[in-house]
Amino acid sequence: MTEAKELSGSFAGIDVGGTFTDLVHYDSKTGRVKLAKVPTTLDNQAHGVLAALDAAEVDAATLDLIVHGTTTTTNAVLERRLCKTGLVTTMGFRDVLELGRRTRPQAYGMSGQFRPLIPRDLRLEVPERTLADGSEYLPLDEDALRVALRQLVAEDCEALVIHFLHAYANPAHEIRAGEIAREEWPNGNITLGHALLSESREFERGVTAAVNASVQPLLRRYVERLADRLAERGYTRDLLVMNGNGGMVSARIVAEEAAKTVMSGPASGVMAAAYTGRRAGIPDLLTYDMGGTSTDVAMIRGADPAVSHEIEIEYAMPIHVPMVDVRTVGAGGGSIARVNAAGLLQVGPDSAGSTPGPICYGKGGEEPTISDANMLLGRMDPGKLNTIAGDVSIDMIRGIFADKLGDPLGLDAVQAASAVLRIATAKMADAVRMVSISLGEDPRDFALFAFGGAGPLHACAIARELGVPRVLVPARPGITNALGCIVADLRHDFVQTVNTPLDLCDIDEVHAAFSRQIDDGKAAIGRERVEIAELRVMHSVDMQFIGQTHLLRVPLPDATPDRAVLQSLFEEAYFRRFQVSLPEIRPALVNVNTSVIGRRAEVDLSLLIDKDQRRATLAEAQTGTRPVWFDGWIDTPVYWRDHLPADAQLVGPVIVEQMDCTLVMEPDDTATQDADGNLIVTLGVPS
Repeated sequence: MTEAKELSGSFAGIDVGGTFTDLVHYDSKTGRVKLAKVPTTLDNQAHGVLAALDAAEVDAATLDLIVHGTTTTTNAVLERRLCKTGLVTTMGFRDVLELGRRTRPQAYGMSGQFRPLIPRDLRLEVPERTLADGSEYLPLDEDALRVALRQLVAEDCEALVIHFLHAYANPAHEIRAGEIAREEWPNGNITLGHALLSESREFERGVTAAVNASVQPLLRRYVERLADRLAERGYTRDLLVMNGNGGMVSARIVAEEAAKTVMSGPASGVMAAAYTGRRAGIPDLLTYDMGGTSTDVAMIRGADPAVSHEIEIEYAMPIHVPMVDVRTVGAGGGSIARVNAAGLLQVGPDSAGSTPGPICYGKGGEEPTISDANMLLGRMDPGKLNTIAGDVSIDMIRGIFADKLGDPLGLDAVQAASAVLRIATAKMADAVRMVSISLGEDPRDFALFAFGGAGPLHACAIARELGVPRVLVPARPGITNALGCIVADLRHDFVQTVNTPLDLCDIDEVHAAFSRQIDDGKAAIGRERVEIAELRVMHSVDMQFIGQTHLLRVPLPDATPDRAVLQSLFEEAYFRRFQVSLPEIRPALVNVNTSVIGRRAEVDLSLLIDKDQRRATLAEAQTGTRPVWFDGWIDTPVYWRDHLPADAQLVGPVIVEQMDCTLVMEPDDTATQDADGNLIVTLGVPS
């Protein structure tokens, strides 16, 4: 263990979002931070990354490190823009990926569709069989395997999955099949199921491997192209890519486990929130990231984000690699409001996107959205319509709200816009409940961390809906994901399946598994060419009562628990989650897990706001006053965030504007500013 020290050198964190590519450049030598926000180039994200460097006037040749969060794999999976992939599996099990868990896309409906990642004609079987205890039942038929591989090559498959039954218990057949595949396959895009995920449950392991293989060529091409372009600009250091678990991995090897980069962008924002909250002395946070299309929420306890091995990115697509537990709802600034066939007001999930976008964008949008409601109610600056939009006016927005929403509901335009925000608030509050109340946590024990371009607009209303007492608004909410790329740690997670009743477990073997995972993690971090200030190791187990389906993650104090400790910790965790004790049922130990984290040195977040721009008094930071709707029109002072004095104290109603977002404080809310420039809002009780 080494003492934490301040990060030294010149670093760039670059996050590619669906609409914008954000950059934070931190230079400890000059003590300055540069920021940039440029449009994302969807056809080739590398262009947007280079444009962000240009916009911030950052010379790539002078950088010591670039950390990159990408949506390449996320978008590919969600939009099904995947590479043609073949699967070789155990005879009789080609349909595991399609049968799944026999659930339905809509639990209470008879409609819906499901399309497997790999079509049936590209899922081939070969004779082989390993039993659940790891013993060989049927040897691998190597000749049949070669025939299957050649058939998939002839079908122009670009990637390959080898997924054999019970390979987690004994991977010998998969390992040998991989050796043969490397002789027959035309490229290196080969995924062995056990190597990516060594746990039971063939459906989840197979889907995870299929996701990995089908995005592997895309990610490999992208990072190689980006690395080449950066090299042309003189960048000679390692390029790191954010993983979905909140850690980083070298671009040289990231494509080998491409599935781990799914949710890379949201994870970086959560890591920045954890880092900011720890420095602010607020380690327990519910994060709330609202963008243009959707809202992402997560829970942080003790400055450690919740990491799950059981994320289902969409129906029947579980990705069982460790990822920050982020939940998403279809409510963003561009979410469209409409009156449905039942005569009820509905907000989202349809979005106006960036083209044509909300009405206030002036790009031809004609559907009322959350952003338009904020503009109509004075929460966003109506005076900027002429600078960000074409021929658009508040009267035009008011007319559309009255025509499409107000008239069918018997409301005027302002009341309709207020109703839109109330429904959006309730919908986003429900998402926060998913990562708190549904997991046995009380939202009132946390602070709400608001970021994203639209997060601070709604944060105080959502916190009030949930009973959350405080809202933490970071210095640069709109570029928090890029900041997460700078402050994120190196992290490697390991899982090994035991899947044995606890009373029959070989505890010495459990301890040995933890020891191997620690050694593997330290070796993996040692291969990364990044300086770390501290090494942390965390252990946990996945357990369940025998006969149950779902697992419960149980944190452990060390790597040498005995049987009694495991049983006690599991029963405590089960009762805390479900408020039920089941002493008559035997528990089973399913997986042992280890996370090895290389914590990087401190970043001075106070540099995110230039001290030279601060004003001496609050009055000097005020840019004006405008009427804002809070169940009635109230003349509300407007402040520029960068000009707030260091000891600023605000009393709502207040609007705080800055380059990347707007904060709305409701009547009776108060706020103070800490040393890092975070605004900490304490919710008042409405009079």
